[in-house]
Amino acid sequence: MTGSTDVLDSHLAGLASALLPYRTEAGRLDRWGDELARLLAGGGRLLVAGNGGSAAEAQHLAAELVGKLCDDRAPLSAIALCAETSSLTAIGNDYGFDEVFARQVRAHGRSGDILLLLSTSGRSANLVRAARAGRELGMRCWAFTGPTPNPLADACTEVLAVPSQDSQVVQELHLVSAHVLCAYVDAYLPVLFGPAGGYGTGQRLPAATPYADSAPARPGSAPAHSTTGQVRPSGVEDELVLRVPGTLDLHRGEEGP
Repeated sequence: MTGSTDVLDSHLAGLASALLPYRTEAGRLDRWGDELARLLAGGGRLLVAGNGGSAAEAQHLAAELVGKLCDDRAPLSAIALCAETSSLTAIGNDYGFDEVFARQVRAHGRSGDILLLLSTSGRSANLVRAARAGRELGMRCWAFTGPTPNPLADACTEVLAVPSQDSQVVQELHLVSAHVLCAYVDAYLPVLFGPAGGYGTGQRLPAATPYADSAPARPGSAPAHSTTGQVRPSGVEDELVLRVPGTLDLHRGEEGP
């Protein structure tokens, strides 16, 4: 078909152009993975939500934690609020669509838990209200969004903003972010607690304090510290290279804020 490759080439070009600035933003996923591992291993909970395609990605992220990303390990507590269809329809009917996530946050969220909200635009009123509800409860509120500034980013304590005006590219890099975040969680768990702590056994892991400056390393290995003061797993490289064959060879620059 005439011009059939134009659509593909145009899409890949947009994705490729977003990768380098995204890499700077995505630097925070290392620290988020450490914090999330400590929380979930200590019996805390992740709440996650989004609308439309972002709802599907929120469910995907929760499934990777409750199930597994790659290797077997203990299940971790994550709830995708957008998957609770009876709650969504009941709350939407009784309180309005803007409250469908905020009311669930008030029901399930606890101080110290993490709320992660996904939005390509960052302008979804129901997610903004959810963030405000989470912060009122003392939760840590994170967001995956498109370019900032946007209302959701302003309502959350931290944001990973994909620097692209193309919502498809933003959503695709949100999925990359979800996978990388889960990979960091899986990398930190055995470093922080080790197999004897219940990693991979289905048992609850011992409690740990979020934001701790250090944690035990694997026996016989010295802990390597990241720029945030957190312990970096020995299997996590300090240098990450993103390659698009024939087009890009993108090296990690300075750590994002």
